[in-house]
Amino acid sequence: MEENTADMSFQADGAAIPDRYDVRKAHPARAPDLAGTLARAFFDDPLFTWLLPDASRRLAIARRGFDLYLKEVWLRHEETYTVGDSAGVCVWEPPGTWKLAVREQIALLPAMLRIFGRNLPRLLGTLNAVEKDHPAEPHHYLAFVGVDPESQGRGMGSILMHPVLQHCDAEGLPAYLEASAPRNRALYERHGFEVTEEIRPGRGGPPMWRMWRDPR
Repeated sequence: MEENTADMSFQADGAAIPDRYDVRKAHPARAPDLAGTLARAFFDDPLFTWLLPDASRRLAIARRGFDLYLKEVWLRHEETYTVGDSAGVCVWEPPGTWKLAVREQIALLPAMLRIFGRNLPRLLGTLNAVEKDHPAEPHHYLAFVGVDPESQGRGMGSILMHPVLQHCDAEGLPAYLEASAPRNRALYERHGFEVTEEIRPGRGGPPMWRMWRDPR
């Protein structure tokens, strides 16, 4: 069956970008809904199953963790995107904003300890692993893109990334991310990202891939 392209636009490389979703910048008041979407989207992700091995508590812990970071870090940059019903979320950090100041990291620790408990050391080790050798060149950093499992497979992740990737191309800026699953890596490759390095977040941890995208 041919794919209906009536509701799609196209990138320079011919990749279809669906237009049927009402993509908008996320409002801070929607943080709990956005956090829930991300927690469900990453419930079976290899990195999250390793970070939070207790499946019975993983969803609740991840939701609280995403809610914390949305409210305290990501939403203030005004580059978090969602669709009208919060079924998908895309979190970007503009150039020069990806690394928290030491005082900000310290301020977050009490809340992170309450949320992650005995899982916190593994999480902090993962953060250190991904921040090590983070590119110094100015770039847009894709922290997370996640779609509710019930809405996956419909192109929503692609369209959520599109506004900032379009901006990157218009302004001549690169983009960077760390992929935590082969399926996600394949999605990013379709949008011009290339693997630059495979890393491990810690002993026994799953592989992750640093990925870089030059502007087009």
